[in-house]
Amino acid sequence: MTTHGPVPPVWSCGGCGAPWPCATRRRELRAEYADAPVSLALYLGAQLVHATADLSWAPAGALHRRFLGWLR
Repeated sequence: MTTHGPVPPVWSCGGCGAPWPCATRRRELRAEYADAPVSLALYLGAQLVHATADLSWAPAGALHRRFLGWLR
């Protein structure tokens, strides 16, 4: 279990306070979903949808890069 989970409605990391997903959580997620990259993308896409409701002021491109852009 990780301490680096999202803290809505600000979507900061519960473990380090950085914007979620933080660098630590990204590493953890890559390891957890190593054999299921499509599932990881679906999970993060769902989190992005939830975050857009809370972070409606944030540019869509910035949120996309934050939640999904690092998967490449």
